[in-house]
Amino acid sequence: MSTKILPEGDTQTDVRPDLSHGDGDHERFAHYVKKAKITESAVSGSPVVALCGKVWVPNRDPKKFPVCPECKEIYESMQAGKGGKDE
Repeated sequence: MSTKILPEGDTQTDVRPDLSHGDGDHERFAHYVKKAKITESAVSGSPVVALCGKVWVPNRDPKKFPVCPECKEIYESMQAGKGGKDE
């Protein structure tokens, strides 16, 4: 095994996208995501996108957190558009 020394100015960085949007509220709320995407994420470890636009890799029990108000509002507006009881 050999060790290679990189020339000066030639650096390697570990670039990982910031999927949390920096505000960390995915830690405080349970978000609405399509069920199939949650299953896919559980198998592949890929991030999911909530209705509110938050992107993260789910790894906690959502029942332990309040529902994201923005996701809830979007979901309810989607349900109203499908034809409620009055239609």
